[in-house]
Amino acid sequence: MIEFILNWFTGYGVDQNTARYLSNGILVILITLLSIFANFMTTKVVLRVICLLINNNNFKWDTVLLERKVFHRLSHIVPAIIIYSFASAFSDQMTIIIQRFSSAYIVLVGMSVVDALLNSVDDIYRNYELSRNKPIKGYLQVTKISVYIIGGIVIIASIIGQSPLFLLSGIGALTAVILLVFKDSLLGLVAGIQLSSNDMIRLGDWIEMPKYGANGDVIDISLNTVKVENSDKTITTIPAYALVSDSFKNWRGMTESGGRRINRSIYIDITSIVFCTDERLEEFERIDGIADYIRAKRHEVTVYNLENKIANLKSVKGMSLTNIGIFRAYIQTYLKSNPNIHHDMVQLVRQLPTGEYGLPLNIYAFTNKTEWVNYENIQSDLFDHLLAVVPQFGLRVFQRPTGYDIKLK
Repeated sequence: MIEFILNWFTGYGVDQNTARYLSNGILVILITLLSIFANFMTTKVVLRVICLLINNNNFKWDTVLLERKVFHRLSHIVPAIIIYSFASAFSDQMTIIIQRFSSAYIVLVGMSVVDALLNSVDDIYRNYELSRNKPIKGYLQVTKISVYIIGGIVIIASIIGQSPLFLLSGIGALTAVILLVFKDSLLGLVAGIQLSSNDMIRLGDWIEMPKYGANGDVIDISLNTVKVENSDKTITTIPAYALVSDSFKNWRGMTESGGRRINRSIYIDITSIVFCTDERLEEFERIDGIADYIRAKRHEVTVYNLENKIANLKSVKGMSLTNIGIFRAYIQTYLKSNPNIHHDMVQLVRQLPTGEYGLPLNIYAFTNKTEWVNYENIQSDLFDHLLAVVPQFGLRVFQRPTGYDIKLK
């Protein structure tokens, strides 16, 4: 083609060198216009037809490909193919240069398409329940790194006109540098395999890792990092290998069990703990839920004292009921009747060692709702009731004196 244009100019008496420059310029303009037209047809016609077909079918995976712009990126390869095809129209030296850079651009576009395609695979995979247990984002990132490395080698080989194998033969000498540059990626890859194979962490898990200030839900697991959204909506980024080398707490077991633990104490003033008189016991019997317990205990006390010939009820050798014991029995009964308590799990009301704050009466139980808000409401309602009912048993909740206490005195 260039010879035809050159002969056309020389036929009009144009100088040979000038004619050659003009011929090359016109050919460049023609190829540029053809490339622009091909790109216009691809983006404005072909891509619109593809979008129309994808939006009118029932498949979901092709919609993901469209959202990730796989076809848009692929359309950029058309001008490069046209330029490569017309490279032979120039001189031999220019042909080699144009073909080398066109090939490099085609490889670059191919890398971009593969990158978008791998992102689409991850998006499609996330629609399946299996993705919560076995995320593949880390493996896809390893694949991307491999594609970029191989693509970079091919691009350099195309530009310098050497075989890619020639460049690969020198990779061995750069192994130490590669290991240093991709240290975190390699550690993340190994950690990702361990986390996945041992099922240590999943998307949506609530984990707690104080060393990194993480206490929230896992929202992303990648090759190098794990992102945790804390309760205050801040994002904590943890190195993936840290989850293998360091310890962390995963609350998944609590969520799957269907019960969330309550482990809180009410501090009772020791000076308010006394033996119960008959009159006080008769008052307690009128409290719902513990009348049968008190009658059974009173009978047990009477039998024990008669068998041991203890007539004086105030004798330290005798058996007597205490208001703290009755209150503990009331709490146990209240827990059993509470519909928000998980009755298939441990329910325990115990006394912890006394200290400077009095006698800790510890309530250990599990709610049947694990969501944070519901759990806190259930726990608050439980202790609202127990704190309000303490005085009815002749007990006092311990607290340090306040200005109000001093004013009363």
